[in-house]
Amino acid sequence: MKIYTKTGDAGQTSLIGGARVSKADLRIDLYGEVDELNSYVGYLRGSFDNELLENIQNQLFCLGSLLACEKENHEKFKLPNIDSSIVEKLEKAIDEMNDSLDPLKNFILPSGSEGANRSHLCRVIARRSERKLVNFLNQVPDQIPENSVIFLNRLSDYFFTLSRFINKSENIDETIWKV
Repeated sequence: MKIYTKTGDAGQTSLIGGARVSKADLRIDLYGEVDELNSYVGYLRGSFDNELLENIQNQLFCLGSLLACEKENHEKFKLPNIDSSIVEKLEKAIDEMNDSLDPLKNFILPSGSEGANRSHLCRVIARRSERKLVNFLNQVPDQIPENSVIFLNRLSDYFFTLSRFINKSENIDETIWKV
């Protein structure tokens, strides 16, 4: 099987199910953001890895596939939904990490170890993906996968807390924002 098909050479691509859309379509831009986030989570796993990060990657892949298919075709193609328990897992992990961290009294600058910085990159890409998802929701509300907004919102909180946790684990002080 060849990797290239040449079917996108004129600036269009196919959704799962065959519908042709512009490569500049909001949906394509959105699931491209989700794919970028998934790639950065893989990059983060090179510095800090756990079972939850792999679970996050699987859920992001589910989200991307749901976005790459019109909602009326989700069942036809047996696409997996975002597991609602992922939000609970993220919240539990945030709470557990937060218990070992000093309370925040100031804004902190993204900095620290390699792993913490990779987590900060995941955080900002998760936020950007969330903004694009909400924009898509405003444009095409009937096409948003269940649990997707909550998942991305909680995911950015998780990556913020994880960056702090990684720095603390490596005895690296946080950099306080100074004006």
